[in-house]
Amino acid sequence: MLRIAVQSKGRLYDETMQLLEEAGIKLNRGKRILLLSAKDFPVEVLFLRDDDIPQSVANGVADVGIVGENEYMEKGAEAMMVKRLGFSKCRLSLAIPKDEAYEGITWFEGKTIATSYPEILKKYLAEKGVKADLHVITGSVEIAPGIGLADAIFDIVSSGSTLVSNQLKEVEIVMQSEALLIARPDLTEEKQAILQELLFRFEAIQIAEGKKYILLNAPKDKIDEIIELLPGMKSPTITPLANGEWVSVQSVIAEKHFWEIIGKLKSLGAEGILVLPIEKMIL
Repeated sequence: MLRIAVQSKGRLYDETMQLLEEAGIKLNRGKRILLLSAKDFPVEVLFLRDDDIPQSVANGVADVGIVGENEYMEKGAEAMMVKRLGFSKCRLSLAIPKDEAYEGITWFEGKTIATSYPEILKKYLAEKGVKADLHVITGSVEIAPGIGLADAIFDIVSSGSTLVSNQLKEVEIVMQSEALLIARPDLTEEKQAILQELLFRFEAIQIAEGKKYILLNAPKDKIDEIIELLPGMKSPTITPLANGEWVSVQSVIAEKHFWEIIGKLKSLGAEGILVLPIEKMIL
């Protein structure tokens, strides 16, 4: 049985639960809401505070964990980073009152900065040669300048709307963050095998993201030009039709290029274009 530590609430919790469900891991809901086992896969999920996950994995309370990179870097725990998961993206930034003139990092010299991430900030300021006082608080960091507790803040930024509502502006991006899969360094062979199966499922989901399956009929004399547009994973699948002048083409395209490609396919005479979402993709 592999124990996975997961954030107990928030956006990372929601996206982690979605990933586990897509990977076929359905939890047995019960009275023990902090520790739930899966129905058809040898894992159990332990729900913790996000800042407790790195250390819980490092000391063996959990075998693996899904945690924000910001917390992983802040805690500096001896847990291995296994995989970037590509969701819950945000950044850690320095922000100051919006009316302040800002000409560079030296603005922070001698200032007081409120933060929940003192270790990351200390390292950054040391690299820049800036000396500042850090005021460590948890939660509602963004209100610190407004109540006179600090001159600036260092905190997570997603959309930036929280900064705007508190009359702040982002001036320095210190690091980018996303969800990570981390693991203790001494997993048994049995648990390592379960982790590898879990990774296989996660990767199948990630590969399918942003891709569409496309099926169309095309004139046979245009097939070379169409193949140039639809390389597929290796090459498109071409199937002859009853009408010898036409073929059926199947391929995979990136969603970000979808409308551009569809327009070019139509100009080459493609008809009956069918586009389907891809849930998972195994390479």
